Amino acid sequence: MPPLPTAVDGPPIGRRRLTRRSLLTSAGIAGLVTVGVVGTATSSAPAGRALREALGAAGPTPTRRRAVTRLERVRSAARGQDVDLLTVLPPNVAAEGLPVVLLLHGLNGSARRAPVGGLADVLATSVVNGVVPPFAFVAVDGGNNYWHENVPGDDPMAMLLTEVPGWLAERGFGGAGGLPVACAGVSMGGFGALVYARRRNEQGQPLRALAVISPGLMTSWQEMSKRHAFANEAAWAALDPLRHVDRLGSVPTGVWIGNRDQFVTGTRQFIRAARPAVASVTPGGHDENFYRKITPDVVRFLGSRLRG
Repeated sequence: MPPLPTAVDGPPIGRRRLTRRSLLTSAGIAGLVTVGVVGTATSSAPAGRALREALGAAGPTPTRRRAVTRLERVRSAARGQDVDLLTVLPPNVAAEGLPVVLLLHGLNGSARRAPVGGLADVLATSVVNGVVPPFAFVAVDGGNNYWHENVPGDDPMAMLLTEVPGWLAERGFGGAGGLPVACAGVSMGGFGALVYARRRNEQGQPLRALAVISPGLMTSWQEMSKRHAFANEAAWAALDPLRHVDRLGSVPTGVWIGNRDQFVTGTRQFIRAARPAVASVTPGGHDENFYRKITPDVVRFLGSRLRG
């Protein structure tokens, strides 16, 4: 049985007639001083619009209210390959010292497709309207192995813990040393976000907030083994968030899932065990329609924990 599809499944951006050259010629690129920049979604040029559409941030929204999205290519030693690094900022906000929420994508996803449910526009509108304080989302390519080292030499969790802070610090983002202050994840990324929160707590650097959307929490090895993401049941059990709820510490957590989602059983178990600050089980499935309904609540939850 092939992996279950998620709302972030779809053709790679490169197949949508976007090239490095066309993106580099988009308006607004010249002012960027980062390394490997391939585009900005604030441009009015065709490539800029195409990138915004790919990120779910296109439409008639005035420029002053649009999120500023930047896509770069960086080298990850932990993963042994180049990866995309996507930053999503509110409009008219300086990047220096801006708090960062790490955003983890789902199965068959990527950094480019991590902001589900129009998340970029929701962030921009919420900040402009004063609903939340300014903060940024940052996403990076994590592969399909549930954000852990299933393949030797490809360790996305080590990338998040040891490399992402440096990348953010180089760009002026984040807290001390570029450390993200919160994490959010969708589907497989929800599983990864729970593991990341656990690791941060174990390191004595707990998150200020954790948001998981339709987390890929399975209740049996029979189901998880179909993803081919763990060598064996013991490897899965060692990371399974349902077995290690206590390792999260006291991080304020929000959980959102649809009542028709295939992961609702495992998520309900997590809610009963963790008693998160927000436990939302509402009508919907594991799809973009559901994500669009709940992203405003997710942004409000994260923003409320980042004030002060």
